[in-house]
Amino acid sequence: MINTREIATEYRLSHWSGIMEDRNASGMSVKAYCESIGLHQNVYYYWQRRLREAACKELLPVPINGKKAIVPSGWTVCNTSQSQASSQINEVIIEIGKSRVVATVDIDMSKLRDVCQMLMSLC
Repeated sequence: MINTREIATEYRLSHWSGIMEDRNASGMSVKAYCESIGLHQNVYYYWQRRLREAACKELLPVPINGKKAIVPSGWTVCNTSQSQASSQINEVIIEIGKSRVVATVDIDMSKLRDVCQMLMSLC
């Protein structure tokens, strides 16, 4: 069953994410940017907070080696054996649903995140 409320929320978050990216790319302060497009700063900061909250909901604290790490929900932390940990790791394999992504250590992390989010949305 389609949840129209969730779809509307995702649409709004996507819209405001674009506005935040546009403001960052402009190099303008929040005040100057909001004035230039006729937007009240309080509205801008409200949606900035909503975007941050939505991003944090997708992250889960997971204990790794006695420390808490933040891992996106739906992801699993894989422990390596001592022999694997001591050797240099040049790639990582990420499985999402029936898809597999092999990434080298020099991959652009924002592209990897985008690919993984896209695959997660298809599951």
